Amino acid sequence: MTDCDQMTLEDMLRCAGLRPTRQRVAIARLLLDGRHRHVSAESLSAEIRDSGVQMADGTVYNTLNQFTDAGLLRRVTVHNEYSLFDTNVDHHHHFYDADADRLIDIPADHVVLNSLPKAPDGHEIQSVDVTINIRLR
Repeated sequence: MTDCDQMTLEDMLRCAGLRPTRQRVAIARLLLDGRHRHVSAESLSAEIRDSGVQMADGTVYNTLNQFTDAGLLRRVTVHNEYSLFDTNVDHHHHFYDADADRLIDIPADHVVLNSLPKAPDGHEIQSVDVTINIRLR
């Protein structure tokens, strides 16, 4: 089997089970270039518009969700229904600066939890994601 990390964007999308449509490839070009960054659907829509590409906001949001479901992105729910999408899918945690609407990565081994509650009957803990809210003094 070919390593998905060594493929073209189109092949990477196919490897993730997604058809490489024009919109998906355009978004993959912005997000899957190896840089670790956090984007909202709104900020990515603005970036796409600034690049001269026309794309509906709903298409951007749906594509972010499809990339997340396929394991290409990680959704970080900051509060209520507001999420940012993380291009770093390796296990790690975050600081969240609400004033700047910015996530800052925390390496996984920098957060130590001594114990977790038992999962409800019939469930198992899949993962633990810590988001620490911060603000300027």
